[in-house]
Amino acid sequence: MALITETGTAAADSEALCSVAFADTYHAAQGNALWAPLLTAAKEQAIRKGYAFMQQSYRMRWAGFRVSSLQALDWPRYDVPRIDGYGASLRIYGGIGCYPYDAIPKELQQANAELALRAASGDLLADLDPTVASESVGPISVTYFKGEVKSKKYPAVDRLLAPFIKSGGAMLLCRA
Repeated sequence: MALITETGTAAADSEALCSVAFADTYHAAQGNALWAPLLTAAKEQAIRKGYAFMQQSYRMRWAGFRVSSLQALDWPRYDVPRIDGYGASLRIYGGIGCYPYDAIPKELQQANAELALRAASGDLLADLDPTVASESVGPISVTYFKGEVKSKKYPAVDRLLAPFIKSGGAMLLCRA
């Protein structure tokens, strides 16, 4: 089944934020040689899994609001401030720059592609066992680390997505 990519239309059947073509170009530019030999079907599956991870990990932290209650994905969104500058594609209200609500920012597509690369080589949300701090064999004794974070982290993805995460302070509305 062909991958259905969200392009900013708030479609009800979208499956991911980046296309295979985008991921191919992105990974070629990054020198990620593990991506190119994958079959198209495997790339599509990996992109879907990458977006599923994004949605599960960031859904409650995204800035702004979904454009439609019927859209399949968390993006596109409106009222997402662009705090690092202005550009021709930004909507400007009262001197505040916001990402367009009818497009998918490049950084989100890049994050989806990054997670797809990782998904192609393993489970992004694999079940994890507690980490053992010490172990004894005779009369059996096991000690686990307390408070240790058990889930996998992807710092490159976190940094790509940081501009789209809610921050404290007043609500910003970019609409006129």
